[in-house]
Amino acid sequence: MKIKDITTYLETIAPLDYQESYDNAGLIIGNANAECTNALLCLDSTEEVIDEAIQQGCNLVIAHHPIIFGGLKKITGKNYAERAIIKAIKNDIAIYAIHTNLDNVYAGVNQKICEKLGLQNCKILAPKNQLLRKLAVSCSMAHSDMVRNALFEAGAGDVGDYDETSFNVLGISTFVGQPNVNQGSMMVQVIYPMHLETKILAALHATHPAKRPTYDITTIQNAYEQIGSGMIGELPEDTSISEFLKNLKTSMKTDSIRYTKPTKKKVRRIAVCGGAGSFLLNNAISQKADVFITSDFKYHQFFDANDQITIADIGHYESEQFTTEILHDMLSKKFSTFAPVLATTNTNPVKYL
Repeated sequence: MKIKDITTYLETIAPLDYQESYDNAGLIIGNANAECTNALLCLDSTEEVIDEAIQQGCNLVIAHHPIIFGGLKKITGKNYAERAIIKAIKNDIAIYAIHTNLDNVYAGVNQKICEKLGLQNCKILAPKNQLLRKLAVSCSMAHSDMVRNALFEAGAGDVGDYDETSFNVLGISTFVGQPNVNQGSMMVQVIYPMHLETKILAALHATHPAKRPTYDITTIQNAYEQIGSGMIGELPEDTSISEFLKNLKTSMKTDSIRYTKPTKKKVRRIAVCGGAGSFLLNNAISQKADVFITSDFKYHQFFDANDQITIADIGHYESEQFTTEILHDMLSKKFSTFAPVLATTNTNPVKYL
């Protein structure tokens, strides 16, 4: 199995198109066409993690955080990132990052937090806009079913709780230069996520009777409920804030929780965001969350709770540490003969006394 077989599969679950503009997810170091001996799963691809990959016989490291965020002008080994890169290249180890694209999909980092906390009825806290497209194409009645089904097969038509949805308009096509100037036709319209556009158009061209079919693609402004930042859900029952915080500390295996003054004695509605999530505080408040769990809040940002919500900062590493479990489950289910390795190196740079 080649490295690209693994990374291509991961990108069907967390497409690179869904990463934030500042991010650098994807294959960072290595040859995608190289045979994969095994993969080491980690949060950070530090030098110690590369050492572990060497010891475990893994020539692919799949990390949550990219080892390279910005451009590098020199690689001299002066910092941890450069040393890790040098060691990886010397030992023919590829490094792949699956970062904010995994944060932004439903079955990603935030869903795992919700799972650890036992939350129910979970949904994306801040769905993203402009990630959906609508394709409208006209074809003869005789070919409309074939074209429509091909678009469905390519991934179009999955909207909310419904699969293979389309809107169809029967009309009359007019043209000059053929014996029949009037012909019954069907306008087929389907919605699809933008990362599938190449696949959708390939299916259209492969099945449409015209050599050069005409079609229209528009961006849908509706929020894409399956893609976005953070999640919000509910505990099975009302729980005292003190008991919830104790359970939170245990469930998320954190040594410390920084939190604001509790606003309620009992809590149930919980918002979460793995990593630095202060930008979602207003979303959590507007959706009536009792507690917002995230990390990296600055001192003055805690005041923004404004007695409307309890902020619980559990630490960046702690909020994302179970990402490797997500990756392990994905890869083990897809590749039955492949056994990815969970890194044992603790890369958390923060220590607690």
